[in-house]
This record gives sequence, structure tokens and C-alpha cells, in this order.
Amino acid sequence: MNGINVSLLQNLPVVGKYFESDTEQTTEFREAFGVTIDDDESEWRSLTGDSNRDLSPLTQRRMQEMAVYLWEANLVANRLIELPLAYMLAEGVSIEVDDEDARKWLNAFWKDPINCMDIKLEKKVRELALYGEQCWPTFVNDENGHVRLGYLDPSMIETVITDPDNKDQVIGIKTVHDKEMKNRFYRVNINGPESVFTERTQKLREGYADGNCFYFTINALSNGRRGRSDLLAQADWLDAYDQFLFGETDRVNFLRAFMWDVTMKGATPDQVEARAKEIKPPNPGSVRVHNDSEVWKAETPALNAADTSEIARVFRNHVLGGGTVPEHWFGGGGDVNRATGESMGEPTFKIFSMRQRTLKHILEEVAKFVINSRLEANNKDLIDPADPDPDLLPRVVFPEMTAKDTTKYAAALGQVVMACVAAINAGILSELTAVMIISTIAAALGIEFDADEELKKAKSAADDKLEDDVLEDPADVDEGDETNAE
Repeated sequence: MNGINVSLLQNLPVVGKYFESDTEQTTEFREAFGVTIDDDESEWRSLTGDSNRDLSPLTQRRMQEMAVYLWEANLVANRLIELPLAYMLAEGVSIEVDDEDARKWLNAFWKDPINCMDIKLEKKVRELALYGEQCWPTFVNDENGHVRLGYLDPSMIETVITDPDNKDQVIGIKTVHDKEMKNRFYRVNINGPESVFTERTQKLREGYADGNCFYFTINALSNGRRGRSDLLAQADWLDAYDQFLFGETDRVNFLRAFMWDVTMKGATPDQVEARAKEIKPPNPGSVRVHNDSEVWKAETPALNAADTSEIARVFRNHVLGGGTVPEHWFGGGGDVNRATGESMGEPTFKIFSMRQRTLKHILEEVAKFVINSRLEANNKDLIDPADPDPDLLPRVVFPEMTAKDTTKYAAALGQVVMACVAAINAGILSELTAVMIISTIAAALGIEFDADEELKKAKSAADDKLEDDVLEDPADVDEGDETNAE
């Protein structure tokens, strides 16, 4: 078969004949053919055919350990986590609700000596950024419905269980086994009836009998179950930046080192060797006396290394840019003044606002669960997701991230009002539209109102003023004048 292309022959039938009982029979058979398989063939996967977007359990745990290490040991990594945290939570967070009873329930939850949300919220948000996920078991008092939050370390999560009919919905948490080789199954809380799930999913959730919990993720995909750390993408570059700085420290130490080079004129090798045994480096501030046959010279290493500050800046900005943090936030001023500094911070605050919106959702979901637990304990109707009672809906209020420069908005407000009045008088703009335009500028000053309602109030106030300013009857005025004349 040498010199013959086997691949062309593998599909050609080869006919053989044999005889049995004087009857000619024909059997079709093919030549054996094999293909060499690479040793790592099983490790490859189709890029388009794999719907699993999670890291492997080992990689997930390694990512979390690495994130904590970098946060502790790397200054840039620490700032990437702590700066957003400070902007979002430094001034505190509050939860508001219109219903008086619900307000008391939320205050009791927030100030509970176990929950201590004023202190623990900072830790929870920090770990959400580091680990990419948070799992909080919930413990509800059967008598009054009071809620306390627990904590499950992300490294203790073995599997995040999703709805078999909807991979985007998490329904349970399976923990790693304990010393007795037992796993715990937690049912993930939802602020709604179990009927939102299919019967199959409801039966699955009934089996998760070890308790209820909240589970939240960031940096996750719809078809992924686990979250990812904020430091995952920058981890290698943060480590490279550390290695670079340590290398520069060693180089600086070498540059500061020196040695004494002694030249002996006209000396024989034996004399040089004997002098080398006698000579000692002089102490600082000492006096050295010799004749012209011996020359001492301090030699320093010439490493011919260029200025590495620009290289360090490239490393640092690569990491900071990945975290959407401008370089002047980490001591690198560059060509930055106040005007450019403010404009450079806008993308950063957009990212912070997006994370703040996620935290708002998390806290409001927890607050709804607190209220529902109290309502259930008091045999009252729970918050209906389809038609909720506005008085029972909690609102999480975050402080302003930065102090706004209101001078430009105040100046713009006066100009906008004058322009609107002129447009109304010219008949080219309605009063309602004018008030809507004014409300847009007022919102930038921190004052929000409904344009339609505000216009009604303004017209009502104007009508009341006109009634108060009605002129007196001229007859009464004349009588008064005549009396005065007499």
C-alpha cells in the first residue's frame, strides 16, 4: 500500500468470494482504517457549542483567594476596591418607606445587634467586589417575623442551582460537604409566590430544606451561575507591576553599591598578592596616606538602564484604566488641571453609578423580604409584585458621590426662565412645556418636581393673589373722600 493514498481507498468496497454448499455468495467488507488522536484531544472544546460560561470550581476559588491577597498586599488593587466603596458608602445609606409600621420593621432590622448594617454593609459590599458574589442565609423569627442575616463564605459554595426551565434564575445553593460528608441545600429567596415557578421547579425547591438565603452576583453572564471578582482581569498586570517595582528596588540598591579599585604601579604579581592580603576598605571619615605608586578609585556599576518612570506609568495606567480610574487618583498628575480632572472623572462616576444601582436593587430586595416576613407573621397580605402598595415599597437612598458645582446650573436657570417667558409671550411655547424645561435645570440643582402639578399650583396661587388685589368699590371711595372733606 506504499505510495497509495489510504483516504481515497477507505470508502471503496473490496469484494471477496467464498463458497458454501455449492452456492456462490458475495460479502462486502472494508479495509481497516484508523486516525491518530492527540494526547490533549479531550481537553479541547468547541468554542460555539459550550453554553457553560462559569470558571471551573478550582479556578473560581483560586480567583477569590488571589483577589483577597492582592487587596491586602497590592496598593493599586486596594485602591481599585476601596475608592468605589468610599464614594458609594462613606456618607451612609438609608432606607425609606411611607408606611409607619414598615418603617419600624426596617429600623429594627437595620439596627439589630446581629445585623449591624451600618458596619457590616461596608464589608458585604467590599466582599461583593472581591469575590464577585455574596450569599446571606436568612433567619426569620416565627413569632414576629423579625429577620436576621447570616453569612456563607463563597468558598463554601459547591454548586449554584438554576431553574431547569430558566437558566438565568438561581433557585438554590449547594454547599461543600462538612466533616460528616453532608451537603447543605439553601433555597434562594424571591419576593413573590412560589407559583412563579413551574411545578417541576417548585418540587426541586421543596427539597432544599436547610434554610433560605439571598444570593447576588456581579460581573456575571445570563448563562453563567457564578460572579467574578472586580480584580480578575487586572490580577496578572497587578502582579507584573509589583514584580517591576521590586526589580527597580534591587536595581537602585545595585546602583548605590561601589567598590575600591586599587592600582599598584610597577608591582610584581607577588607584591600585588601580598598587598591584597593586607589591604582593608577604609572606614568613612578615615585618612588614607600612600605614595604615587598606589592609586585608589571608587568604582560604581554602570547598568546603562534608562529612566523607568515612564515604564512604571504605562504599567500603572494599564491597570487603572482597566478599573476606569484616572491616573491622578493614584498620585500620577500628568497634564491634569481642575477642568480636565473633572471631565476625566465622568466615566469613573458612570461606572460607580452602575454599581450603586446594583446595590440599590440588592438592599431593596432584602428590605422587601423583611417587610413581607413581618406581614406574614401578622397574617396580612404580602407585597403583590404585580400591583404593590406604594406605601410598602422601600426606597434605598444613597448620598451624592461628589459635591456638585451649582453655580453654572444656577446661572443657567435664570437664563432658561427668561427664555421660556419670552417664548410664551411670543406664543411659540406652552406653559406646561416651559415648566418642564425649567424642571430639568432644577433637577441638576437637586430639586425635583412634577411639571404638571407645579403648573396647577402656580395658577392657583396666581388666582388667589388676584382675588386679594381686587379694587374697592368706587362709590365707597367717594363717600370716604366726602367725609374727609367735611
